[in-house]
Amino acid sequence: MAHVLIAEARFYAHLNNLLLAGARAAIEGGGHTHETISVPGALELPGAISIADESRRFDAFVALGVVIRGETYHFEIVAGESARGIMALTMDGIAVGNGILTVENEAQALARADPAHMNKGGEAARAALALMELKARFG
Repeated sequence: MAHVLIAEARFYAHLNNLLLAGARAAIEGGGHTHETISVPGALELPGAISIADESRRFDAFVALGVVIRGETYHFEIVAGESARGIMALTMDGIAVGNGILTVENEAQALARADPAHMNKGGEAARAALALMELKARFG
């Protein structure tokens, strides 16, 4: 049984609630336990996971958040840098499932976050668990 940390950016709470529901169901459905922490936005997720990894309490991590395109270049920075940070953690051998949605509008986010539709929170949790299993197998 694994213990998973779900790190979430609560900027869009109603959308994150859907992502969380999917992630929690996937983790619990696999017989694992989890804790959840919140950070202000997607840019803080890689740092929060890195800090939490130092505790050695978690076997895998799930990053959840929503970045919706706005009128400025800020979208590209947040989307790109949060993904780059998550990938850097993964390349360092940390099992992280990336559930940060980067979308054009709220309708796209709703479709992707809803566990009854695309269930990206659940997919991110399953990805984290799959990486954890690979790490155990080859680590």
